[in-house]
Amino acid sequence: MAGFTRASAHVTSVPESSEAAGVESLALQACDDIDSLHAVHRAYACLEKLIVPQGVNDTEEVYPTRTELSALVRVVNEELQRRVETADTTMQSLRVALSEGGAR
Repeated sequence: MAGFTRASAHVTSVPESSEAAGVESLALQACDDIDSLHAVHRAYACLEKLIVPQGVNDTEEVYPTRTELSALVRVVNEELQRRVETADTTMQSLRVALSEGGAR
């Protein structure tokens, strides 16, 4: 309780509208993060079904669902896009650095 009281006293020094906007932003980010974790979990379930041998008679356990396959493709595409953007940013920075070095 003492820690809560101190935290409350510190937070009240921030204007209420700014505090509410910050809390709302954090809540939205938390929801997005949880959705992302669910997608990764579905992708993992898909991979697990493809790799780990299951009972042959239980087709629902053996074959990944369309949702799981979709999650797998989405996670792979997002990571690929992130890496392409990182490489592109690096190349642009390198071009700028090289052109500045040539101008000197």
